[in-house]
Amino acid sequence: MRQVLLKGIGGKSKIMLGVSLDKLADFFNKEKTVFITDSNVYRLYGKRFSQYRTFIIEPGEMHKNLRTVHDLYEKMLDIELDRSSYIVGIGGGVICDIAGFTASTYLRGLSFAFVPTTLLAQVDASVGGKNGVNFRGYKNLIGCIVQPEFVLCDFDTLSTLPADELKNGFAELIKHALIGNRAFFSRLESLRDAALMLDKDIMAKIVYDSLKIKTKIVSSDEKEKGERRKLNFGHTFGHAFEKSAGIRHGEAVSIGMVMEARLSNAMGLLSSQDLTRIEKMLLSFGLPVSFKGDRQTIMDAIRKDKKREESYIHAVLLDGIGRSVIKKVDMERIGGVVNDLC
Repeated sequence: MRQVLLKGIGGKSKIMLGVSLDKLADFFNKEKTVFITDSNVYRLYGKRFSQYRTFIIEPGEMHKNLRTVHDLYEKMLDIELDRSSYIVGIGGGVICDIAGFTASTYLRGLSFAFVPTTLLAQVDASVGGKNGVNFRGYKNLIGCIVQPEFVLCDFDTLSTLPADELKNGFAELIKHALIGNRAFFSRLESLRDAALMLDKDIMAKIVYDSLKIKTKIVSSDEKEKGERRKLNFGHTFGHAFEKSAGIRHGEAVSIGMVMEARLSNAMGLLSSQDLTRIEKMLLSFGLPVSFKGDRQTIMDAIRKDKKREESYIHAVLLDGIGRSVIKKVDMERIGGVVNDLC
């Protein structure tokens, strides 16, 4: 079992890789713990945590909202949870976001942990302390930054995921390599076939390498005042594609990464050779590098992003593969890249 430790302002978060769901009883007190999951995860793994009180919600991004949180508050009140109670979110990124936000705000904050069952949740949503819900169609508009006490990753759960869901996670793995470690990017290139086959040893290695990059960034800037903004690579524009076109998160982030990579190239930071290498990598993992859609709709969504400042967007650009910088980019230049992508 590998471990990664994230040191936040409010405490530490221990991430344990390769822990079987069969070992949940080693970590949670039956009398004090409540699990939050969705109906899909419960159908697959509910027997593994049937001894715990469990709240089951409907799956999907459309349920990541304040109505769902309100319903969970009602259930928590009905069973009289107190400050000694413990919340565990078991599922994908939506469950981690909802469970973390609900736990962080009920009774001014309950302790919580995550058991992420998707690759995206294992390398992104469960790690870093960002918890939140969508509002009026805009992703994560309401939220907080509170670290889970620990995260347990069982790589066996990845075998039940459809290919499109796995792509979401691989997009984040590639993102971490691009912003923080050129050698890791090269390893992903060489290990692609084994990763796509979900080889356990390889998955443990690349998830560990990915989390080392993310936890280092988060530990240095937990509240996203500077360095942590680099984790938004591909997301600033990706969220616009995701909202406007309804495409999957990983596909949207992939297109967003291509967009910021092309901006980096246009601004003289990233070589054309590296740009080609990045696009080739994304394609090799089955991720898109272009988009067919309405340009104006995309630009309208970008203008509403929370990282916009007047006529500029704070974009994450690549100063070569493995190095990233944050720069203001004007909307006119962004519009030109959108035209090229669409």
